[in-house]
Amino acid sequence: MFFSFKNFLKALLFLFSILIIILFFGGISYYVIDKVQKKNNLMDIEEYSPVSSLVVPQNPIKKSKFPFIDVHSHHWNMPVKDFTNIVKEMDSLNMKFMINLSGSGFAAFSGNQSLMDLNLRKSLENVNKNFPKRFGVFVNLNFKNIDDKNFANNTVQILNNAVKDGAIGLKIYKNLGLDVKDSKGERVKVDDKRLSVVWETCADLSIPVLIHSGEPSPFFDPIDKFNERWLHARQKPKSFRPPNKYPSFETVMNEQYRMFKSNPRTIFINAHMGWMANNLDKLGKHLDDLPNVYTEIGAVIGELGRQPRMARQFFIDYQDRIMFGKDIYKKSEFDVYFRVLETKDEYFDYYRKRHGLWKMYGLNLPDNVLKKIYYKNALKLFPSIDKDLFE
Repeated sequence: MFFSFKNFLKALLFLFSILIIILFFGGISYYVIDKVQKKNNLMDIEEYSPVSSLVVPQNPIKKSKFPFIDVHSHHWNMPVKDFTNIVKEMDSLNMKFMINLSGSGFAAFSGNQSLMDLNLRKSLENVNKNFPKRFGVFVNLNFKNIDDKNFANNTVQILNNAVKDGAIGLKIYKNLGLDVKDSKGERVKVDDKRLSVVWETCADLSIPVLIHSGEPSPFFDPIDKFNERWLHARQKPKSFRPPNKYPSFETVMNEQYRMFKSNPRTIFINAHMGWMANNLDKLGKHLDDLPNVYTEIGAVIGELGRQPRMARQFFIDYQDRIMFGKDIYKKSEFDVYFRVLETKDEYFDYYRKRHGLWKMYGLNLPDNVLKKIYYKNALKLFPSIDKDLFE
Protein backbone atom coordinates (compact mmCIF):
# COMPACT_ATOMS: atom_id res chain seq x y z
CA MET A 1 0.00 0.00 0.00
CA PHE A 2 1.70 3.16 -1.21
CA PHE A 3 -0.38 5.62 0.80
CA SER A 4 -1.13 4.56 4.39
CA PHE A 5 -3.63 6.19 6.70
CA LYS A 6 -0.71 7.60 8.69
CA ASN A 7 0.72 9.25 5.61
CA PHE A 8 -2.72 10.58 4.78
CA LEU A 9 -2.92 12.24 8.20
CA LYS A 10 0.54 13.72 7.74
CA ALA A 11 -0.42 15.15 4.36
CA LEU A 12 -3.65 16.51 5.78
CA LEU A 13 -1.79 18.12 8.68
CA PHE A 14 0.71 19.64 6.25
CA LEU A 15 -2.03 21.11 4.10
CA PHE A 16 -3.82 22.42 7.18
CA SER A 17 -0.58 24.09 8.33
CA ILE A 18 -0.14 25.72 4.95
CA LEU A 19 -3.73 26.98 5.10
CA ILE A 20 -3.18 28.45 8.57
CA ILE A 21 -0.04 30.24 7.35
CA ILE A 22 -1.87 31.64 4.31
CA LEU A 23 -4.78 32.83 6.44
CA PHE A 24 -2.41 34.33 9.00
CA PHE A 25 -0.35 36.31 6.54
CA GLY A 26 -3.44 37.12 4.50
CA GLY A 27 -5.09 38.50 7.60
CA ILE A 28 -2.03 40.60 8.39
CA SER A 29 -1.97 41.90 4.78
CA TYR A 30 -5.60 42.93 4.89
CA TYR A 31 -5.10 44.54 8.29
CA VAL A 32 -2.13 46.56 7.04
CA ILE A 33 -3.94 47.57 3.83
CA ASP A 34 -6.97 48.65 5.86
CA LYS A 35 -4.81 50.76 8.17
CA VAL A 36 -3.01 52.37 5.22
CA GLN A 37 -6.31 53.16 3.53
CA LYS A 38 -7.74 54.75 6.66
CA LYS A 39 -4.58 56.73 7.28
CA ASN A 40 -4.60 58.07 3.73
CA ASN A 41 -8.40 58.49 3.52
CA LEU A 42 -8.64 55.85 0.81
CA MET A 43 -11.90 54.01 0.18
CA ASP A 44 -13.82 52.13 -2.48
CA ILE A 45 -16.11 54.21 -4.69
CA GLU A 46 -19.06 52.10 -3.50
CA GLU A 47 -18.36 53.14 0.09
CA TYR A 48 -18.24 56.85 -0.61
CA SER A 49 -21.66 58.24 0.23
CA PRO A 50 -21.28 61.89 1.23
CA VAL A 51 -24.12 63.66 3.01
CA SER A 52 -24.79 66.93 1.20
CA SER A 53 -24.50 70.13 3.22
CA LEU A 54 -26.54 71.99 0.60
CA VAL A 55 -29.66 73.58 2.06
CA VAL A 56 -32.39 73.78 -0.60
CA PRO A 57 -36.15 73.10 -0.64
CA GLN A 58 -37.01 69.42 -0.42
CA ASN A 59 -40.31 68.13 -1.82
CA PRO A 60 -40.26 64.33 -1.87
CA ILE A 61 -43.36 62.83 -3.46
CA LYS A 62 -44.82 59.41 -2.68
CA LYS A 63 -47.88 59.70 -4.94
CA SER A 64 -48.12 61.15 -8.44
CA LYS A 65 -50.05 64.36 -8.94
CA PHE A 66 -52.22 62.75 -11.61
CA PRO A 67 -53.19 59.10 -12.18
CA PHE A 68 -50.74 57.27 -14.41
CA ILE A 69 -50.22 54.24 -16.60
CA ASP A 70 -46.95 52.30 -16.34
CA VAL A 71 -46.38 51.05 -19.88
CA HIS A 72 -43.15 49.22 -19.01
CA SER A 73 -43.21 46.69 -16.20
CA HIS A 74 -42.11 43.07 -15.77
CA HIS A 75 -43.85 40.39 -13.71
CA TRP A 76 -42.58 36.95 -14.53
CA ASN A 77 -45.00 34.92 -12.40
CA MET A 78 -48.26 36.43 -13.62
CA PRO A 79 -50.11 33.13 -14.20
CA VAL A 80 -50.02 32.39 -10.45
CA LYS A 81 -49.64 35.90 -9.06
CA ASP A 82 -51.88 37.15 -6.24
CA PHE A 83 -52.56 40.73 -7.35
CA THR A 84 -54.07 41.90 -4.05
CA ASN A 85 -50.96 43.50 -2.55
CA ILE A 86 -49.62 44.96 -5.77
CA VAL A 87 -52.97 46.63 -6.49
CA LYS A 88 -52.84 48.21 -3.03
CA GLU A 89 -49.37 49.51 -3.85
CA MET A 90 -50.56 50.78 -7.20
CA ASP A 91 -53.40 52.65 -5.48
CA SER A 92 -50.96 54.25 -3.04
CA LEU A 93 -48.82 55.46 -5.98
CA ASN A 94 -51.86 56.63 -8.01
CA MET A 95 -51.07 54.04 -10.69
CA LYS A 96 -54.33 53.10 -12.36
CA PHE A 97 -53.04 50.66 -14.96
CA MET A 98 -49.91 48.57 -15.37
CA ILE A 99 -48.68 46.79 -18.50
CA ASN A 100 -46.74 43.58 -18.00
CA LEU A 101 -44.45 43.26 -21.00
CA SER A 102 -43.36 39.76 -19.96
CA GLY A 103 -46.56 37.97 -20.87
CA SER A 104 -44.67 34.76 -21.60
CA GLY A 105 -42.83 34.88 -18.28
CA PHE A 106 -39.53 33.07 -17.96
CA ALA A 107 -40.69 30.75 -20.74
CA ALA A 108 -39.60 33.52 -23.13
CA PHE A 109 -35.99 32.45 -22.50
CA SER A 110 -36.69 28.77 -23.09
CA GLY A 111 -37.09 29.09 -26.84
CA ASN A 112 -40.26 27.01 -26.59
CA GLN A 113 -43.08 28.99 -28.18
CA SER A 114 -45.77 26.56 -27.01
CA LEU A 115 -44.69 27.03 -23.40
CA MET A 116 -44.60 30.80 -23.97
CA ASP A 117 -48.13 30.77 -25.36
CA LEU A 118 -49.39 28.71 -22.43
CA ASN A 119 -47.85 31.17 -19.98
CA LEU A 120 -49.50 34.06 -21.82
CA ARG A 121 -52.93 32.43 -21.74
CA LYS A 122 -52.64 31.69 -18.03
CA SER A 123 -51.47 35.26 -17.36
CA LEU A 124 -54.48 36.67 -19.20
CA GLU A 125 -56.85 34.29 -17.43
CA ASN A 126 -55.52 35.35 -14.04
CA VAL A 127 -55.87 39.05 -14.90
CA ASN A 128 -59.36 38.67 -16.36
CA LYS A 129 -60.54 36.69 -13.36
CA ASN A 130 -59.24 39.12 -10.73
CA PHE A 131 -58.38 42.65 -11.91
CA PRO A 132 -59.26 43.00 -15.61
CA LYS A 133 -59.33 46.82 -15.47
CA ARG A 134 -55.91 47.24 -13.84
CA PHE A 135 -53.48 45.19 -15.92
CA GLY A 136 -52.55 44.76 -19.56
CA VAL A 137 -50.39 41.96 -20.95
CA PHE A 138 -48.04 41.83 -23.94
CA VAL A 139 -47.23 38.79 -26.04
CA ASN A 140 -43.62 37.70 -26.67
CA LEU A 141 -42.10 35.82 -29.63
CA ASN A 142 -39.26 33.37 -30.12
CA PHE A 143 -36.99 34.32 -33.02
CA LYS A 144 -34.61 31.37 -32.75
CA ASN A 145 -36.71 29.50 -35.30
CA ILE A 146 -36.56 32.32 -37.85
CA ASP A 147 -35.45 29.95 -40.63
CA ASP A 148 -38.23 27.42 -40.13
CA LYS A 149 -40.37 27.14 -43.25
CA ASN A 150 -43.50 27.81 -41.20
CA PHE A 151 -42.06 30.78 -39.28
CA ALA A 152 -44.19 33.42 -41.04
CA ASN A 153 -47.47 31.50 -40.84
CA ASN A 154 -46.88 30.47 -37.23
CA THR A 155 -46.03 34.03 -36.25
CA VAL A 156 -49.25 35.37 -37.74
CA GLN A 157 -51.24 32.70 -35.92
CA ILE A 158 -49.49 33.32 -32.59
CA LEU A 159 -50.12 37.06 -32.74
CA ASN A 160 -53.73 36.67 -33.83
CA ASN A 161 -54.43 34.17 -31.05
CA ALA A 162 -52.73 36.38 -28.49
CA VAL A 163 -54.81 39.42 -29.40
CA LYS A 164 -57.97 37.31 -29.47
CA ASP A 165 -57.16 36.14 -25.92
CA GLY A 166 -56.63 39.73 -24.77
CA ALA A 167 -52.98 40.71 -25.34
CA ILE A 168 -52.67 44.44 -26.08
CA GLY A 169 -49.19 44.62 -27.60
CA LEU A 170 -45.96 42.87 -28.53
CA LYS A 171 -42.71 43.18 -26.55
CA ILE A 172 -39.37 42.61 -28.31
CA TYR A 173 -36.47 41.80 -26.00
CA LYS A 174 -32.97 43.18 -26.36
CA ASN A 175 -31.53 39.85 -27.51
CA LEU A 176 -32.74 40.72 -31.02
CA GLY A 177 -29.78 42.44 -32.68
CA LEU A 178 -27.37 41.20 -30.03
CA ASP A 179 -27.65 37.50 -29.23
CA VAL A 180 -30.30 35.96 -31.49
CA LYS A 181 -28.69 33.76 -34.16
CA ASP A 182 -30.26 32.13 -37.20
CA SER A 183 -29.76 28.54 -38.37
CA LYS A 184 -26.38 29.48 -39.89
CA GLY A 185 -25.13 31.00 -36.64
CA GLU A 186 -25.39 34.53 -38.03
CA ARG A 187 -26.61 37.42 -35.86
CA VAL A 188 -30.22 38.32 -36.63
CA LYS A 189 -30.27 42.06 -37.25
CA VAL A 190 -33.04 44.27 -35.94
CA ASP A 191 -34.05 45.16 -39.51
CA ASP A 192 -33.85 41.59 -40.81
CA LYS A 193 -36.37 41.23 -43.66
CA ARG A 194 -37.44 37.82 -42.35
CA LEU A 195 -39.10 39.68 -39.45
CA SER A 196 -41.22 41.92 -41.67
CA VAL A 197 -44.18 39.62 -41.13
CA VAL A 198 -44.06 40.45 -37.41
CA TRP A 199 -44.33 44.21 -37.88
CA GLU A 200 -46.92 43.92 -40.66
CA THR A 201 -49.13 41.65 -38.58
CA CYS A 202 -48.99 44.01 -35.60
CA ALA A 203 -50.04 46.84 -37.91
CA ASP A 204 -52.95 44.75 -39.19
CA LEU A 205 -54.00 43.95 -35.60
CA SER A 206 -53.57 47.59 -34.48
CA ILE A 207 -51.31 46.69 -31.57
CA PRO A 208 -48.12 48.59 -30.74
CA VAL A 209 -44.67 47.01 -30.56
CA LEU A 210 -42.54 47.98 -27.59
CA ILE A 211 -38.95 47.21 -28.52
CA HIS A 212 -35.79 47.30 -26.44
CA SER A 213 -32.74 47.35 -28.72
CA GLY A 214 -29.17 47.39 -27.51
CA GLU A 215 -27.98 48.88 -24.23
CA PRO A 216 -26.85 52.37 -23.09
CA SER A 217 -23.98 53.53 -25.30
CA PRO A 218 -21.34 53.40 -22.51
CA PHE A 219 -21.97 49.65 -22.28
CA PHE A 220 -20.28 49.29 -25.67
CA ASP A 221 -17.30 51.49 -24.73
CA PRO A 222 -14.01 50.44 -23.10
CA ILE A 223 -14.39 49.81 -19.38
CA ASP A 224 -11.86 52.30 -18.04
CA LYS A 225 -11.64 55.43 -15.90
CA PHE A 226 -13.31 57.49 -18.63
CA ASN A 227 -16.49 55.39 -18.74
CA GLU A 228 -19.20 57.00 -16.59
CA ARG A 229 -20.86 53.60 -16.18
CA TRP A 230 -17.71 51.95 -14.85
CA LEU A 231 -19.39 51.09 -11.56
CA HIS A 232 -22.18 49.35 -13.48
CA ALA A 233 -19.56 47.27 -15.28
CA ARG A 234 -18.04 46.30 -11.97
CA GLN A 235 -21.35 45.27 -10.41
CA LYS A 236 -23.02 43.85 -13.53
CA PRO A 237 -20.21 42.87 -15.93
CA LYS A 238 -22.49 40.78 -18.17
CA SER A 239 -24.38 43.96 -19.11
CA PHE A 240 -21.44 45.22 -21.17
CA ARG A 241 -20.96 44.40 -24.84
CA PRO A 242 -17.30 43.97 -25.87
CA PRO A 243 -16.60 44.64 -29.57
CA ASN A 244 -15.09 41.20 -30.13
CA LYS A 245 -18.49 39.61 -29.42
CA TYR A 246 -21.08 42.25 -30.29
CA PRO A 247 -21.82 44.88 -32.94
CA SER A 248 -21.30 48.52 -32.06
CA PHE A 249 -23.98 50.68 -30.44
CA GLU A 250 -24.30 52.67 -33.66
CA THR A 251 -24.79 49.51 -35.73
CA VAL A 252 -27.69 48.28 -33.59
CA MET A 253 -29.33 51.71 -33.42
CA ASN A 254 -29.07 52.20 -37.18
CA GLU A 255 -30.66 48.80 -37.76
CA GLN A 256 -33.52 49.75 -35.47
CA TYR A 257 -33.98 53.10 -37.22
CA ARG A 258 -34.19 51.44 -40.64
CA MET A 259 -36.75 48.96 -39.30
CA PHE A 260 -38.92 51.79 -37.96
CA LYS A 261 -38.61 53.68 -41.24
CA SER A 262 -39.51 50.65 -43.34
CA ASN A 263 -42.71 49.93 -41.39
CA PRO A 264 -44.65 53.21 -41.21
CA ARG A 265 -48.00 51.47 -40.58
CA THR A 266 -46.75 49.90 -37.35
CA ILE A 267 -46.77 51.82 -34.07
CA PHE A 268 -43.51 51.34 -32.19
CA ILE A 269 -42.66 52.31 -28.62
CA ASN A 270 -38.90 52.80 -28.50
CA ALA A 271 -38.15 51.64 -24.94
CA HIS A 272 -35.90 53.57 -22.56
CA MET A 273 -36.10 56.65 -24.80
CA GLY A 274 -34.20 54.63 -27.37
CA TRP A 275 -31.08 54.91 -25.15
CA MET A 276 -30.87 58.51 -26.39
CA ALA A 277 -31.88 60.25 -23.16
CA ASN A 278 -28.25 61.38 -22.94
CA ASN A 279 -28.56 62.93 -26.42
CA LEU A 280 -31.98 64.54 -26.62
CA ASP A 281 -31.24 66.46 -29.82
CA LYS A 282 -30.65 63.16 -31.58
CA LEU A 283 -33.81 61.66 -30.09
CA GLY A 284 -35.78 64.70 -31.22
CA LYS A 285 -34.59 64.28 -34.81
CA HIS A 286 -35.43 60.60 -34.54
CA LEU A 287 -39.02 61.36 -33.50
CA ASP A 288 -39.35 64.11 -36.12
CA ASP A 289 -38.43 61.66 -38.85
CA LEU A 290 -40.52 58.74 -37.54
CA PRO A 291 -44.14 59.73 -36.83
CA ASN A 292 -45.00 56.09 -36.05
CA VAL A 293 -42.60 55.98 -33.08
CA TYR A 294 -43.31 56.83 -29.45
CA THR A 295 -41.03 56.46 -26.48
CA GLU A 296 -41.11 55.97 -22.70
CA ILE A 297 -38.89 56.85 -19.74
CA GLY A 298 -38.31 53.46 -18.11
CA ALA A 299 -34.88 53.15 -16.45
CA VAL A 300 -33.65 56.51 -17.83
CA ILE A 301 -35.02 59.00 -15.29
CA GLY A 302 -31.44 59.31 -14.07
CA GLU A 303 -30.38 60.68 -17.45
CA LEU A 304 -33.26 63.16 -17.53
CA GLY A 305 -32.81 64.37 -13.97
CA ARG A 306 -29.23 65.50 -14.55
CA GLN A 307 -30.18 67.87 -17.40
CA PRO A 308 -33.33 69.61 -16.11
CA ARG A 309 -33.46 72.55 -18.53
CA MET A 310 -32.77 70.51 -21.65
CA ALA A 311 -35.08 67.69 -20.58
CA ARG A 312 -37.91 70.02 -19.58
CA GLN A 313 -37.92 71.66 -23.01
CA PHE A 314 -37.75 68.27 -24.69
CA PHE A 315 -40.82 67.05 -22.77
CA ILE A 316 -42.71 70.19 -23.74
CA ASP A 317 -41.69 69.92 -27.41
CA TYR A 318 -42.49 66.20 -27.65
CA GLN A 319 -45.28 65.99 -25.10
CA ASP A 320 -47.47 63.91 -27.43
CA ARG A 321 -44.86 61.19 -27.98
CA ILE A 322 -43.62 60.29 -24.47
CA MET A 323 -45.14 57.91 -21.93
CA PHE A 324 -44.45 56.90 -18.36
CA GLY A 325 -42.56 53.63 -17.79
CA LYS A 326 -40.55 52.31 -14.89
CA ASP A 327 -39.13 48.90 -16.00
CA ILE A 328 -38.28 46.92 -12.84
CA TYR A 329 -41.22 47.20 -10.45
CA LYS A 330 -40.26 48.41 -6.99
CA LYS A 331 -42.68 50.63 -5.10
CA SER A 332 -39.99 52.55 -3.20
CA GLU A 333 -38.35 53.79 -6.42
CA PHE A 334 -41.29 55.55 -8.04
CA ASP A 335 -40.86 58.63 -5.85
CA VAL A 336 -37.72 59.65 -7.78
CA TYR A 337 -39.71 59.58 -11.03
CA PHE A 338 -42.47 61.74 -9.54
CA ARG A 339 -39.97 64.16 -8.04
CA VAL A 340 -38.03 64.60 -11.28
CA LEU A 341 -41.18 65.09 -13.36
CA GLU A 342 -43.22 67.24 -10.98
CA THR A 343 -40.97 69.36 -8.77
CA LYS A 344 -38.23 71.95 -9.19
CA ASP A 345 -36.12 70.39 -6.43
CA GLU A 346 -32.36 70.52 -6.76
CA TYR A 347 -29.53 68.11 -6.07
CA PHE A 348 -31.29 65.01 -4.75
CA ASP A 349 -30.31 61.36 -4.91
CA TYR A 350 -31.13 58.76 -7.48
CA TYR A 351 -31.87 55.31 -6.05
CA ARG A 352 -29.13 53.26 -7.74
CA LYS A 353 -25.54 54.48 -7.74
CA ARG A 354 -24.33 52.32 -10.61
CA HIS A 355 -26.73 54.08 -13.02
CA GLY A 356 -24.75 57.28 -12.61
CA LEU A 357 -22.60 59.07 -10.05
CA TRP A 358 -24.56 62.31 -10.20
CA LYS A 359 -27.51 64.09 -8.57
CA MET A 360 -31.06 64.72 -9.77
CA TYR A 361 -32.95 67.95 -10.50
CA GLY A 362 -36.68 68.43 -11.02
CA LEU A 363 -38.17 69.34 -14.42
CA ASN A 364 -41.26 71.02 -12.94
CA LEU A 365 -43.37 70.03 -15.94
CA PRO A 366 -46.64 71.90 -16.63
CA ASP A 367 -49.81 70.05 -15.64
CA ASN A 368 -51.01 69.64 -19.22
CA VAL A 369 -47.71 67.95 -20.14
CA LEU A 370 -47.73 65.77 -17.03
CA LYS A 371 -51.19 64.45 -17.86
CA LYS A 372 -50.04 63.42 -21.32
CA ILE A 373 -46.93 61.69 -19.99
CA TYR A 374 -48.80 60.01 -17.16
CA TYR A 375 -51.83 58.67 -19.03
CA LYS A 376 -53.24 60.54 -22.04
CA ASN A 377 -50.66 59.38 -24.57
CA ALA A 378 -50.98 55.77 -23.42
CA LEU A 379 -54.76 55.92 -23.70
CA LYS A 380 -54.36 56.81 -27.39
CA LEU A 381 -52.26 53.71 -28.03
CA PHE A 382 -54.28 51.36 -25.82
CA PRO A 383 -57.99 52.10 -26.41
CA SER A 384 -59.06 49.05 -24.37
CA ILE A 385 -57.96 50.72 -21.11
CA ASP A 386 -60.94 52.00 -19.15
CA LYS A 387 -60.84 55.79 -19.47
CA ASP A 388 -63.12 56.18 -16.44
CA LEU A 389 -60.12 55.31 -14.26
CA PHE A 390 -58.65 58.70 -15.15
CA GLU A 391 -61.62 60.99 -14.66
